[in-house]
Amino acid sequence: MHIPENYLSPETCAVVGAVMVPVWLMAVKKVREQIPQERLPLLGIGAAFVFLAMMFNIPLPGGTTGHAVGGTLMAILFGPWAACLGISVALLVQAVFFGDGGILAFGANCFNMACVLPFSGYFVYQQLKKRLSSAHSTLFAAGCGAYAGINLAALCAAIEFGIQPLLFTDGAGQALYCPYPFWISIPAMMAGHLTLFGLAEVVFTTAVLAYLRRTNAELLPASTNSLLSTPNAQHSSRSVYALIALLIVGTPLGLLAEGTAWGEWDPEELASQEVQGTALGYTPAGMTHGFDFAALFPDYTVAGLPDAFGYILSAILGAALLIIVFKIASSLIRQPARY
Repeated sequence: MHIPENYLSPETCAVVGAVMVPVWLMAVKKVREQIPQERLPLLGIGAAFVFLAMMFNIPLPGGTTGHAVGGTLMAILFGPWAACLGISVALLVQAVFFGDGGILAFGANCFNMACVLPFSGYFVYQQLKKRLSSAHSTLFAAGCGAYAGINLAALCAAIEFGIQPLLFTDGAGQALYCPYPFWISIPAMMAGHLTLFGLAEVVFTTAVLAYLRRTNAELLPASTNSLLSTPNAQHSSRSVYALIALLIVGTPLGLLAEGTAWGEWDPEELASQEVQGTALGYTPAGMTHGFDFAALFPDYTVAGLPDAFGYILSAILGAALLIIVFKIASSLIRQPARY
């Protein structure tokens, strides 16, 4: 679901980026008001969960791949505004260091995965949780919210793709950016997310929540942890970092999925890429002559190392950066005065 560079026009990127600016400002304001300062470093752990979840690619019949995001999970743990901020920082790390998602498309990727996903997923979660009273209602509601959230985010990405060939073409009528209109982009994006990728989001969200409940992890908010005894902070920290370490070691499993996620092909691949049995036959000019950014570790690889080791080192670097960023932020962000 990471929109690459030059799939969206600069105009589209500017509009969606402008929409996200007040959202980010409100997210910072809400985090300062709602998240206690001692809890702010935990946002980095939540962002690390999101970062690592997106490294586990899942193959879809037909040669494309996708992944979970964990946006609803983070919204449940910290609230949707904090999730928006944490996921945005995770997406920034992915784009700058690993080339996963475009720099110009950063606002669009944040709109889909850091705004639409956590807010819609959290809304479904809250609505179901109010109406259910069984012992497993939290996990059921979380799973439903996760499924709804990732599919709404995928739909937004499909619409952003699909509008490009309708608005931006050259004199010969060829698309300048993403060449696939709504009637191709929406079914193609939704096929994977309504099935395997949506299921992956449900499994990741509910599995992590179940693990945190079982280990009494301090990440859980009081509303989610109400049936549990007061957690032991030291034991909780060990449990959380053990889970992060397990995810890091397992990230090379994402390399087993062959193919590229739909809508994330390199420009060189696009001309020969078959969609609905027909190859495009040309490379859109906006991609050929568009913005170019060289990431430090493209596609989570490290020069001179086998891909599996590069994946693990990239996972360590990304998770560590996110934890450190929010640790530093917790010491810099002052809580508003309460009277």
